[in-house]
Amino acid sequence: MDAMDAVLRNFKMIPCPAGDSCTKPNCQWRHSWDTNPPATQPGDVSQDQDGPRKRRKVSSEPVSAPEPPATSAPAPLSAKRPVSPPPLKRKLPGPTAGTASAAPPAKLAKPASSSVASSTPSGKSSASATPKKDAPGRQATPQKGTPTLTPRKPETLNPRHLKSAAPAAHEFRYKALKLLHEQFQRLNNELSKDAKPDEEELLLSPQELIWLALDEEQRIATDKPAIYQNVIKNRIMAYKRMTPGQWRDERAAERKKKEAAKTQAGNSPAKPVLGPPKEIHTGLTPQQEVDFLAYLYTPIDGLSQWGYVPTPPTEEEIAKAREGDAASMGWEVCDRCVTRFQVFPGRREEDGALTSGGKCLHHPGRAYFPERTFGILEMPSKRYRCCQQVVGESPGCATADTHVFKTTSPARLAAVLPFVRTPPNPQAPTDRAVCFDCEMGYTVRGLELIRLTAISWPDGKELLDVLVQPVGEILDLNSRYSGVWPEDMRDAEPWTPEMAGGSSDKDETTNEPADEGTPQQQTPGQRKRKKMRIVPSPAVARDLLFSLISPTTPLIGHGLENDLNAVRIVHPTLIDTILLYPHRRGLPMRNGLRMLAETRLNWAIQAEATDEDGRAVGHDSAEDARAAGELVRLRVQEKWADMKAQGWRLVEGKFVPPGGGGDGGARPSGGPLSEEFIEESGGEAETEGEVAGES
Repeated sequence: MDAMDAVLRNFKMIPCPAGDSCTKPNCQWRHSWDTNPPATQPGDVSQDQDGPRKRRKVSSEPVSAPEPPATSAPAPLSAKRPVSPPPLKRKLPGPTAGTASAAPPAKLAKPASSSVASSTPSGKSSASATPKKDAPGRQATPQKGTPTLTPRKPETLNPRHLKSAAPAAHEFRYKALKLLHEQFQRLNNELSKDAKPDEEELLLSPQELIWLALDEEQRIATDKPAIYQNVIKNRIMAYKRMTPGQWRDERAAERKKKEAAKTQAGNSPAKPVLGPPKEIHTGLTPQQEVDFLAYLYTPIDGLSQWGYVPTPPTEEEIAKAREGDAASMGWEVCDRCVTRFQVFPGRREEDGALTSGGKCLHHPGRAYFPERTFGILEMPSKRYRCCQQVVGESPGCATADTHVFKTTSPARLAAVLPFVRTPPNPQAPTDRAVCFDCEMGYTVRGLELIRLTAISWPDGKELLDVLVQPVGEILDLNSRYSGVWPEDMRDAEPWTPEMAGGSSDKDETTNEPADEGTPQQQTPGQRKRKKMRIVPSPAVARDLLFSLISPTTPLIGHGLENDLNAVRIVHPTLIDTILLYPHRRGLPMRNGLRMLAETRLNWAIQAEATDEDGRAVGHDSAEDARAAGELVRLRVQEKWADMKAQGWRLVEGKFVPPGGGGDGGARPSGGPLSEEFIEESGGEAETEGEVAGES
């Protein structure tokens, strides 16, 4: 330790490389103010024309001081323990062209005795100073025009010190930083040659170019330490190939990003993301809309690899699945943290546990790749939506009481509850379709049905909405996504047969008509907690759904393979909005219902909401079902418009193709785009629109 102290003392014999412009606190090098301390007077704080000097030692001799303000007396000063770091003895640097500098300090009044506040380089008063009576807590009134924000400290082109280990030698980092800065200078100079008046604000000063290079090099060194050398080389080559136009676009995007961050930091009111709900006018009557669904059916015969079940499993397949479950002795893989654990249907005898493996540490949000903005040249890291952490950096950000699992095998699903084809039902209305949505929770049997909702289409009236008691013991209701909470299951009243045959148009909690408005018309962030009814098993819930539909009833939903498999139904007439609005990359990639509702309908669904008591209510399956139905109406409008342009006509309530004989073969001459056809179809559309509006 003594040897180290001796070495550090030797540094005081060497002049500081930065000279009197050094700003490093407790610098180990020698400075001019270390060898030539100013003369002191007891109790005074020195401050001359050259700027603030070092703090003088406080003498123990009594000094005269003005009467202090009527506040608590300050603590006595001690010469052994300084109250604050001494100010540096140097001239304040004046502003230079092209660099950001602080405004000159306000002129201070001549100190009178030890009660006068001493100034520090940071502009804050010393703890030993007494504030002025006319401005408590402030040194002096700043001059007019003095900026309130602290300017950024000027830096030199030297790699910054990292808190973690440096990813490369200093020599390599300095060389890479210099090359990166050279490319920034080149692009900035080329942009300045032919910059338009509105583009001059995108030009950077020499100091801003240094900051930009330092920020970029530090970001790569911090985020990509294992592959730092490759990434920095690729980045330098990318900027070497970049054109001034691309540089201009990158600067504009970066400027826009900073302005958005400032707006958010200032708590300024954000502009509404969504406009008014989109109005849909198909030009058809409700019955005609239902008939038109025949042109939108989505067959699932070739989609078994994506989870759809076009044919119920055979008895042999179900028997093999049961044998496999028995042989596995309950060992499963957690659906959230991919940990192997054991499940005990009926509870383990020795301790009554349902699962092994303890608590489940996981990320509740899905992993995704952030969208690349212009100028980001390398592939962004995959992150979790829940906490924005990079995949692989942490095992999880949420903890659940138990591990859970699910199965997608039709045979294993049928071993718990068999699949059934939709039976004939003469009682089912033919003038409506049915939108339905299911919510699932985790049990010892996998992912089971816990809520079933059915909505009439196209009017959007509620037909059925019940909770379902699953077959196995409940492990996790998945409330964040299902919207079903433990108190909902606990407080739900039993469903009775008297409630069969359709459902309520009224809210049982208020005996008033249920709110069937769009999500945009509801109170943001708040939703009434619905009083639910519960049925004793998934089979009973399925029978209730069968009482509303027949094999010819169109079933509408989003991701219907999940809902159909939860209820164990094989239905022939389906309209799945995932297949109706396919992802540009095709299956298994899918467009989310929330995204489709926002972009196509201007609806905000699946938002976090609370009830009147401030308790979370989660997602609403009725809301999801209505959103899927409205997306289908939008596609009906678009499809019918395209068909009319091709020559289709509506004759006596039937859709007639081009050249069809629905009207005895009579049709306007000259083809589907003739003037006669356009006039006729335009008149029909206007008439049909009026009829639809009246209905």
